[in-house]
Amino acid sequence: MRLLIDAHEDLGWNMLTFGRDYSRSALWTRMQEAHTAIPEYNGHTLLGQSEWLLGHVGVIFATLFVSPERRCLGEWDTQCYQDALDAASKAGRQLDAYHKLVDEHQVFELVGTQAHLQNVLGTWEDNKRLIDRRIGLVPLMEGADPILEPSQVEEWYERGVRIVGLSWEATRYAGGTHEPGGLTKEGMELTDLMSGLGMMLDLSHLAEESYWQAVDHYEGVVIASHANPRRFLPTTRGLSDEMIRALAERDGVVGVVPFNRFLYPEWHAGDPKSKVPLATVVDVIDHICQVTGSAAHVGIGSDFDGGFGVQHTPEDIDTIDDLWDLRSPLVERGFNEEQIADIFAGNWIRMLMRGLPD
Repeated sequence: MRLLIDAHEDLGWNMLTFGRDYSRSALWTRMQEAHTAIPEYNGHTLLGQSEWLLGHVGVIFATLFVSPERRCLGEWDTQCYQDALDAASKAGRQLDAYHKLVDEHQVFELVGTQAHLQNVLGTWEDNKRLIDRRIGLVPLMEGADPILEPSQVEEWYERGVRIVGLSWEATRYAGGTHEPGGLTKEGMELTDLMSGLGMMLDLSHLAEESYWQAVDHYEGVVIASHANPRRFLPTTRGLSDEMIRALAERDGVVGVVPFNRFLYPEWHAGDPKSKVPLATVVDVIDHICQVTGSAAHVGIGSDFDGGFGVQHTPEDIDTIDDLWDLRSPLVERGFNEEQIADIFAGNWIRMLMRGLPD
């Protein structure tokens, strides 16, 4: 079975910010946005139904992403929140958008249980027709401020959220990117409740102190949906080798981000794509494998359309289906077919089968 699972796509943010219709193809969206300011704000899209289907993208971790008003990018950035109530309202509308997408288009399914996952995976067996295939959406909350108080996480769970990252920038629950700090008292309480519900904890964007506290404290499944090693991203947004090893010791998985600024620190917006060859993504994958001692703890977490577009990705990537071009350089690097299948999908399937209810 040829399958790709992407552990991080900001679809809801794009649907509500720019009105992007992901039931259309990426090329259709580019044509619609050609004479607008959208490509300036977020780049040209890499995502769409056609590209997911042709690229064998069977499961997507679809985010609920809202940002604090102090990080608002401009009047066009409509998904910024003033307070927790505002965050909850905006994230709720993004979750509504996913439910609407599923209701209106048979190809999409929300994945909330192992049975849902198995149903979606079954549509990607080699004997299935393109028309039979389904794209599973696993809702992931990126930054926990929409959770009004720790006990309210159960309501989000009932609406389909299965993964929560405590922070983006700092939240009421934890320190985050650019804003250091540990888990707060509410953060500790929230993680305990999440563990009790069987939710997965996303360590991406956690400040280093929060990261180590979460790894030590959280009893459930831990992942880093979209986070590159610090060797390639030499800031606190990157994971040190020690952080990667600790995640692997918990049997977690790191999702590699094919974003040039996260792959090559000397790349800047406006530089040519050719400055970052596709092989750099393989370098990142290989580094994680060398650090952890196996290919069992790395996957793809593209973050595509998450503040950047096609002009900000490595050479030879035009849409998400081009990620399959990683296969040949992985083979050349010595990875076998089983390891490549795990990197593309198997490792995330293992996380979901552990983290989803029956």
